[in-house]
Amino acid sequence: MGRPPQADGNISVRTVEPMPGYADLITRSCSALLSAFNECRGCGFELSKRTLLENAILTWSDIVLFAVCALGWTVLRQALSAYIFRPLGRWCALQPKDASKMPESVWKLLFYTASWSYSFYLLFFTQYTFFHDPPSAFYDWKRGMAVPTDIAVAYLIQGSFYGHAIYATLHMDAWRKDSAVMLLHHVITLALITFSYAFRYHNVGILVLFLHDVNDIQLEFTKLNVYLKNRAGVYHLLNDLVSNLGCVSFGTTWFWCRLYWFPLKVLYTTCVSSLQSVPNIPFYFFFNTLLFALTLMNIYWFLYILLFVVKVLTGQMTEVNDVREYDIEGSRKTALHKKQHERPHHNSWKERTRLKNGIVKDKRLKNGIVKDKRL
Repeated sequence: MGRPPQADGNISVRTVEPMPGYADLITRSCSALLSAFNECRGCGFELSKRTLLENAILTWSDIVLFAVCALGWTVLRQALSAYIFRPLGRWCALQPKDASKMPESVWKLLFYTASWSYSFYLLFFTQYTFFHDPPSAFYDWKRGMAVPTDIAVAYLIQGSFYGHAIYATLHMDAWRKDSAVMLLHHVITLALITFSYAFRYHNVGILVLFLHDVNDIQLEFTKLNVYLKNRAGVYHLLNDLVSNLGCVSFGTTWFWCRLYWFPLKVLYTTCVSSLQSVPNIPFYFFFNTLLFALTLMNIYWFLYILLFVVKVLTGQMTEVNDVREYDIEGSRKTALHKKQHERPHHNSWKERTRLKNGIVKDKRLKNGIVKDKRL
């Protein structure tokens, strides 16, 4: 079992606990949760209220900065969409349905790439050891302890973005079949960010954000290539290939980061290691309940991914479409689901259009005449 630093004279010795397996996670987490529940005497609303007032620290300056930055993200997205993203979609001659969704994907791709890169820097290029030694996230924890500036910046960026994302899901993003779950995800994520900052559980919070943002990068990159593979009425082979590879990479890293590393590094740490370092840690059940809810949503979306793969393998889909919209009724009727040989073809390595006797047929009946378009 991992344990907090132990003094040996003037030398601090840390024992890095090997990452557990799923069996250890289940048995030790259940044991820790049950033990904490049995030891909870007088738990209820009054105790929770007192614990919240005694341990949670959130200043008015924190709240004002959050509100200003959340508004800033919304204004910045609207400006970029109006002056850069939408004109770019028109310049690429995307299909109308794809052009309407492209600004959302470009915006999210840029944000998640920047935010994940910053968390990557914090975990692998600074003194923090939370990724390789997750229990260290709770070493030396104290109520109201100072939050390091670099981590505080990451929290401000992420918290304000998810505040913006709640508004954006309702009023700016394209509505999808899982948008209600996405909205719930944003609410839970914002609650985790806010309360983990207030209770000074920011160390493990950085690890949670790192393990989730990488999948959003791959998702939005894949969706952009889905949109770009049919533009100006021409099929682009390279974008189709990249979207297929992106889909495989997305599903693989989703499982690895969210269903392997996240439970074994984060859930084990918050359920088991936190009690070893900080007995009677405040709001233990509250935070673990939110993290388990996040895990269930990760499993829910992974089932979407598996169903998507089954549809492709069984021929119910001929190609990769928007990975969050593949089961929307009527999507098969769009040009994205036509077979490749039925569309103009463009090989991105060598621009060319596939011809039939030098003529592309345009079978539009007008005044009883079928016209041919010569190139």
